[in-house]
Amino acid sequence: WLSDRKKRALQKKDVDVRRRIELIQDFEMPTVCTTIKVSKDGQYILATGTYKPRVRCYDTYQLSLKFERCLDSEVVTFEILSDDYSKIVFLHNDRYIEFHSQSGFYYKTRIPKFGRDFSYHYPSCDLYFVGASSEVYRLNLEQGRYLNPLQTDAAENNVCDINSVHGLFATGTIEGRVECWDPRTRNRVGLLDCALNSVTADSEINSLPTISALKFNGALTMAVGTTTGQGKIFTSLEPEHDLNDVCLYPNSGMLLTASETPKMGIYYIPVLGPAPRWCSFLDNLTEELEENPESTVYDDYKFVTKKDLENLGLTHLIGSPFLRAYMHGFFMDIRLYHKVKLMVNPFAYEEYRKDKIRQKIEETRAQRVQLKKLPKVNKELALKLIEEEEEKQKSTWKKKVKSLPNILTDDRFKVMFENPDFQVDEESEEFRLLNPLVSKISEKRKKKLRLLEQQELREKEEEEEPEGKPSDAESSESSDDEKAWVEEVRKQRRLLQQEEKVKRQERLKEDQQTVLKPQFYEIKAGEEFRSFKDSATKQKLMNKTLEDRLKIEAKNGTLSVSDTTVGSKQLTFTLKRSEQQKKQQEAEKLHRQERKRLRRSAGHLKSRHKRGRSFH
Repeated sequence: WLSDRKKRALQKKDVDVRRRIELIQDFEMPTVCTTIKVSKDGQYILATGTYKPRVRCYDTYQLSLKFERCLDSEVVTFEILSDDYSKIVFLHNDRYIEFHSQSGFYYKTRIPKFGRDFSYHYPSCDLYFVGASSEVYRLNLEQGRYLNPLQTDAAENNVCDINSVHGLFATGTIEGRVECWDPRTRNRVGLLDCALNSVTADSEINSLPTISALKFNGALTMAVGTTTGQGKIFTSLEPEHDLNDVCLYPNSGMLLTASETPKMGIYYIPVLGPAPRWCSFLDNLTEELEENPESTVYDDYKFVTKKDLENLGLTHLIGSPFLRAYMHGFFMDIRLYHKVKLMVNPFAYEEYRKDKIRQKIEETRAQRVQLKKLPKVNKELALKLIEEEEEKQKSTWKKKVKSLPNILTDDRFKVMFENPDFQVDEESEEFRLLNPLVSKISEKRKKKLRLLEQQELREKEEEEEPEGKPSDAESSESSDDEKAWVEEVRKQRRLLQQEEKVKRQERLKEDQQTVLKPQFYEIKAGEEFRSFKDSATKQKLMNKTLEDRLKIEAKNGTLSVSDTTVGSKQLTFTLKRSEQQKKQQEAEKLHRQERKRLRRSAGHLKSRHKRGRSFH
C-alpha cells in the first residue's frame, strides 16, 4: 500500500527491495486489470484490462508476454474452454459474447440482458449465463442456438458454477440464496439460504448479505462468499487498490490478483500449497526467510500490536483507514503515533532528546584518536607485541613473509593476559640474566605505557632511531655485539650480588634489633617431651645440601648406596624409629623371651611327672 514514489525512494535505500524478483516480465496492463485466469495445463495466464480493452496472454515457460489482442468493449469475465489458449469465450459489458480461436477473433453474438457470470457444461456443450435477470440463459455451442432458459426465484443472479464431477449447476442470487439445478432434467433440486445462516447474534451487518462468490471443490464441497464478509477467514490480503478478480494457480499456493492498478499482483502462501513448477525456487526462498526472519520497517509508518493500541487508547480505530492490518498487528502513520504517544506520555520527548544527545556524544567519541586498549596483566609484553606487529606491517617485505597468528588475538594465550599468576616478574634474577639488553628498550616502553594508562589525548613524539649501518659492516660488528652482551651480563651479575649483599646486611640489622622473647610450645596428648635438641638437629640437617645429608645418612646406616647391573646407582633408605616405638619393640621382645622361658619350664615339669608315675 505504499505509493510508487515512496517505493522508488525505498528502492534507493533498501537493498532487499532492489533484490526482489520479477517472476513474469511486463506482468501489467496499461491502466486497469479486470479479470485473470489460468489455462488448464498451467502454461498460460490470460488477463483482460483497459485502456483500450484488451486481452494479454503470458507464457509461464518463457516468463514473458506471448501475445496481445485488443477488443471492442470491456470484459466482464471470460472462460478458457480448451486446455490451452486456443478456445476462449468473453462476456462483454455491452451484452456481447465473443468467441476467439488460436488465430484470433472467431464469432460474436448477444444475450437479452446484461450478464455478470457464466459457466460451461462440457457434457452438453451448453453455456449458462446469469446476470440482471431471473432467467438463466443457455447457449448450445454444438447446435449454435439458444435453448429454453432456466427460471429462478431470484430477481437477479450474481455468480454461477458447474460441478465438474456430477455436473450440478448452482447460481448465487442477490437475496443471499444458492439455487442448485440438474442440467439433465432442467429442474431445481436444492435451495440454500446462506444469508440467513451466515448472520449470528455476534455479527454486525448493515445490509442483506448477497452471494458474491461461488465455487465447487470436489463432489460434496462448495464454498460461498457474501458481500458482507461472513465466513471463517484463513488469511487476508490488503493491497493498496481495490481487487477486481482473484485466481488461484492450480495445485499450488500462488494467488494471482487483478486490481484497479496497472500492476497485477502475485502472492505466494506456502500453507496453501507448493510453488508452481516454473517458479519452484520460491520454496527455497521461503525456507531461507523462515530461518532468518527480518522485520521490514518503513520510515513513514509505525508497526503496532493490539497491546500497544490498548496502551495508547486507540483500540476504537481498528477497522478504520488509520490502521492497516498487517500480520499480527497494524501499520499506522508515524505522525499520528508520535502525537498520541506525546499525549499519553508527556516526558517521551525528553527521553528521545537524551537518546539523541547520547548518540551525538558517541559519534564524536568515535572521531577522536583511538588509544590502544592494553590488557590488565602483562601490559609491557602486550605493548611489545603491538609494536612488533606494527613494524611488520610497515616493512616492505611483509607480502613475501607468511603472516603468523598474533598472540594477543589467539585464544590459546588469552589467560596469559588475564590471570595475574602469569605476570612476568622483571625484577627476578632469571629474567635479568636471560634478558640483559631489555632494560634500555623497556625504559622507552614504560614511558609509552604511562602515556597510555593516563589516556592523554595528544600526539606522541616520534622516537629517534639510531642510524643504520651498511650491510658490509655487519659482519665486522658481530664480535663487538658479543662483547657488549658479555659485559652487560657481567654488569647484571654485579648488580645482583650488590643487591643480595644489601639485603643480607638489612636482615642482620633487623636480627640485631629484634628482642628475643620466650616462646611456649604445647605438647600433643600421648607424646613425651624429650628436648629441643632433636628439632634443632633436624633444622640444621635441612639447611645442609643434599650431598651432605646423603653422607650423614650413610654414616648413620639409614642409607645404602649400591651399583646396578646397568651401571646406575641405587639408593635404599631406612626410616628411623621413634623412642616410643623402640621401647615398645623392646617390651615385645622381652615378652616373647618370657613366654619362651615359661614354655621350657612347663615342659621340664611335665617330663619329670611322667617319669615319676612310671617309677611308682
